[in-house]
Amino acid sequence: MVNETARVPGGRILATMSRACLNLGILLLALMSILIVAQVLGRNLFDLGMPWADELSRFCGVALVFLGVPLLALRGSHVAVDMVPAMLPPAGRHVCALIVEIMVLAFGAVGVWSIYAFLSRAWKFATPTLGIPNWVYYAPAAVALTLLTIITVARIAALLRGADLSHDEPGVPPS
Repeated sequence: MVNETARVPGGRILATMSRACLNLGILLLALMSILIVAQVLGRNLFDLGMPWADELSRFCGVALVFLGVPLLALRGSHVAVDMVPAMLPPAGRHVCALIVEIMVLAFGAVGVWSIYAFLSRAWKFATPTLGIPNWVYYAPAAVALTLLTIITVARIAALLRGADLSHDEPGVPPS
C-alpha cells in the first residue's frame, strides 16, 4: 500500500490538513451523539425541551460529512463504480482517472463558488435557535470543498506526470 503523502505534490501538508478535518469530524460525531441522547433523555425523563440541541446536532452531522471528504479524496477512496475502467488497458484506466479527477475538480470549484456566492449575501444572518452566524455554520463545507479542490488539482498534476493513483486495496487500513 502506498502512503497518500507520497502520491501527490504537497502530500504531507495536504494529508495533515485532511487528517485534521477528519479528526474534527470525529469530535463532531461524538458531540452529535451526546446531544441526541441528551435530547431524548431530557424530553422523555425530565420533560425538558432542548430545541437548540437539534440545531447543533444538525450542524455537527452536516459538518462531519463534509470534513471527511478531503482525506477520502487524497486517498482516492470515495465510492466509485470502476467496472468499465477495470476492463480497460492501463492507458485507458489512466485517461478515465484523469476524466474523473477533472469532474471532481469541477464539482469542488462549483461548490466553493456557490458557498462564496451564498455567504456574500447571507454571512450576516444567523441560525434561528442558537444564533450561530451563517459564516460559522457553513465554514466546514467551505474549508472541506476548498481542500478538495486543492487536492484534486494536485492529483491531476500527478496523473499528468504519469503517476498511478489507484486507490488503496479494500480492507487494508490506511497508513
